[in-house]
Amino acid sequence: MKHKIILPGLLLSLTLFSCGEDFLNKTDPTRLVEDTFYQTEAQVEQALNGVYSQLQGIISNQWQYNEFITDNTTLHFNIGDRGQGPSLEAIEFWQINPSTGNINSLYNSYYETLVNINTILSKLEESTFDEGVKGQFEGQLKFLRAYYYFNLVQYFGPVIIITEPLETPSEAWEYSRQPVENVYELVESDLAAAVASLPESWDAANVGRITKGAALSLLGKVYLTKKQYSEAVSTLKQVLPLGYELLPSYADVFDPQKKNHAESILDVQFQGGNELGEWSNFIYTFAPRESEGAVINFPGQNGGGWNIPSRDMIAAYEAGDLRKEVSLKEGYTNLEGDWVPVPFINKYNHPHAIRGRTDDNWPVIRYADVLLMLAEAINEASGPTSEAAGYLNQVRDRAGLAPLNGLDKDEFREAVLHERRIELAFENHRWFDLKRTKTPQQLADFLNAYGDFEQSNPTTTRGGIPFSAADFVFEPYEVLFPIPANQILINNELTQNEGYQ
Repeated sequence: MKHKIILPGLLLSLTLFSCGEDFLNKTDPTRLVEDTFYQTEAQVEQALNGVYSQLQGIISNQWQYNEFITDNTTLHFNIGDRGQGPSLEAIEFWQINPSTGNINSLYNSYYETLVNINTILSKLEESTFDEGVKGQFEGQLKFLRAYYYFNLVQYFGPVIIITEPLETPSEAWEYSRQPVENVYELVESDLAAAVASLPESWDAANVGRITKGAALSLLGKVYLTKKQYSEAVSTLKQVLPLGYELLPSYADVFDPQKKNHAESILDVQFQGGNELGEWSNFIYTFAPRESEGAVINFPGQNGGGWNIPSRDMIAAYEAGDLRKEVSLKEGYTNLEGDWVPVPFINKYNHPHAIRGRTDDNWPVIRYADVLLMLAEAINEASGPTSEAAGYLNQVRDRAGLAPLNGLDKDEFREAVLHERRIELAFENHRWFDLKRTKTPQQLADFLNAYGDFEQSNPTTTRGGIPFSAADFVFEPYEVLFPIPANQILINNELTQNEGYQ
């Protein structure tokens, strides 16, 4: 079975499927003729690649909801442009409400993708090509459905569950939110199916596709999140013999010239250096504003100034930690030779040939993540055993740090959370890690203490503009995002999360 992931611009949406100029010229360009599609392996492959393409878009924006909202990152304040106040800055300063545009975009992007996944799965049942190939398609699709619902339930709590294709958009307005337990039941069922049908690895033409190791790793994280620690341990241990290993160098983990390496369990694939439309551009979002080519090596090129490492994050690194210089820079020397103390994320900053088109993949699951999840699960199930310490210390050893031993259960829990913060910095784990390991009140107290610290000594200058009274005030109910107001407007079956008006 040959089906490459990198396809130029195949995007499937709720009602519009784009399949070339001749298709767009047909009488009804908003409907895919089902009688002539999904019939062959190649057609199903094309549709599946479209779902992978949607994953690229979702991952490209995930930093807002998983890093920016936490103590890890802040913004390079822009005095001259306050246009992002109601959207991105609302996330950073914890002023989210049901009308926050970026929360609506998050919600819509997930459900648009789920509609396409459900449609392909339904049509796959009717197809007549090789059963083994069908099983591999199904495993990838069910993994992705599980991944999206796992994220949705952590973002929003009870959510709409849709597992069948929709004929019209209006059908979606008749669904109500389902209990968290029901969402997890679907997630676990889909991941079990993915584990059963996916290969341990792919051939060279398909490297980067979802594997059995990815499905086991995500299932282990689901159990960890649900505090089913014994199940998490037994599931994650099934990943260990699959051939993954830590790379000797932390920098190599993110090097585009070495992508899809032995530590990579699941990376979202991007391809720069061409006109195929599959490039990434993370550093363009994360680099400081007004850096004018001093950070991104193109004349006059500025960054967006978003997702800037906070002072709190920078201070969290231990002396001698080899990961710090790879993950972030505390500032840069501008073209006039002056030091500018605006930090930026560095792990996605690599040379590239075409302005705006980088080759960096995004790591979703790494072997280091699995080791740290195992350490956490074993500690919660059995205490800080030597086995748990061994998994933790493998990660610390690669970072050039001394092993941790002799900790009690609570100390070990904090040590693992800290290690996850540093090892997986800026890879979209922090928000869910904090939610998993703290009660809503504990998380509110933790984040408010961080907010007080950031306001007293801002990471970047604010040009004399003070913080507002509502900035960095986090309430326990905000552990869940609000259901977007326009969704409630069009679907009277939906209810709002507690605390939001």
